[in-house]
Amino acid sequence: MRSAGIRFAVIYAGVFGISSFTLAFSLWYATVGLLQHQVQLSVHNDVAALEEHYETGGPAALIGAVRNRIADSVGDDGIYLLHDPMGNRIAGNLDRWPKGLNLTGTWYQLVVNRKGIPSVALLWFETLPDGERLLVGRDMQARAELRTVLRDGLLWAVGLMSVLGLLGAVLIRSLFRRMIRDISATARAIALGDLTRRIPITGEGDEFEELADIINDMLDRIARLMDGVRQVSNAIAHDLRTPITRARTRLEDAAMHAQTKEDLHQAIERATDDLDGIVGVFEALLRIAEIEAGSRRAAFAFINLAPMLNDMDELYSAVAEERGLVLQSSIDPHLPMLGDRELVQQAVANLLDNALKFSKPGTTITLTAKAIEAGIEIAVADCGPGIAPQDRARATERFFRAESARSTSGSGLGLALVAAVAQLHNGAFSLSDNNPGLRARMLLPAKAEVGSPGRDED
Repeated sequence: MRSAGIRFAVIYAGVFGISSFTLAFSLWYATVGLLQHQVQLSVHNDVAALEEHYETGGPAALIGAVRNRIADSVGDDGIYLLHDPMGNRIAGNLDRWPKGLNLTGTWYQLVVNRKGIPSVALLWFETLPDGERLLVGRDMQARAELRTVLRDGLLWAVGLMSVLGLLGAVLIRSLFRRMIRDISATARAIALGDLTRRIPITGEGDEFEELADIINDMLDRIARLMDGVRQVSNAIAHDLRTPITRARTRLEDAAMHAQTKEDLHQAIERATDDLDGIVGVFEALLRIAEIEAGSRRAAFAFINLAPMLNDMDELYSAVAEERGLVLQSSIDPHLPMLGDRELVQQAVANLLDNALKFSKPGTTITLTAKAIEAGIEIAVADCGPGIAPQDRARATERFFRAESARSTSGSGLGLALVAAVAQLHNGAFSLSDNNPGLRARMLLPAKAEVGSPGRDED
């Protein structure tokens, strides 16, 4: 059976059939066992009562008790027989002692003749102290007929449940094939290049729909990644063409026009700087890819961001002062989290570098870091040209550069790295208007277990 649907249907039918058979067998065993137990209990009580008559009144009392029981149970299923030590019949409703009854204290199920009618009986006999033998039993014919009716009913029930199980298996196989057919058709279309195809959603809310939602989400992510790859490829071709062409031109110019070793050396140095910039771009791309892959989560540790941010504030305050800017900060003393200290530091450094790059002299840059209900909020705001609202959604794409940033140096990877770091930490990154300028906000999940307030946990 190569078809998974058929295997699943067969397994379902098998489990259903075994369950039905087990239920029917358990019901049969319990019912028959209960009937047998009730008969045995009735016979034991009868024997005990007759023995009590024998002990209190002797053989005469026992004979009277047996005859009274026979008289009172006309048409009933009681069986009684009393023999003297010589084997002669004294009282009872059987003509002769049944063959095969040899051991006292043992249950026997035999065919007996009562009033000329053969029937199956459950028998028990005791040997009394004076040698008399007392046989007590119950006619099981009516109970045997009840067992037959119960058996036939259970067999019909098992057969019906088996048919229902087969129908259920066929239905499940049909549903299974339909779902697999939709998935196969979607996968085949995607393999042929149609990345827009998705598995149809039925709206039934079952496990198959949950699977379809998961696969569709995966396909959406693959489509976004493919779009990102195309955009990155185009951006690399566009943004790296200029430095590569410039390096080539400088080397060719030096080869043709350099008069001295110093001229040649300077041309090579300038070309090397251009190539170093290209290498830096590829290193940034690899770093972003590493972050997005999630491999850095293995190095996560409990850290307090406050000391690190205070050190960065001190460093960038000096740089801002050299450029005629003011860096103001407000950093909570205790910002615990589980994460990668180096990556968070790199992300904040990128935000501060952007703010320094686009701010005009005489303006203020603010760095705030505080614990809020949703986590740890780190924000950098400047008074530069900002980013147009329609461009903010694309600002975290690799190599994206807004029109206001075309004249400045950079690769367009800074905010992409910040967004990747936030996503790695299960956080969020957003851009908003600072009126004027831009406010970049990174929200990271907090961990209250880390250290005590003011503790530096690098």
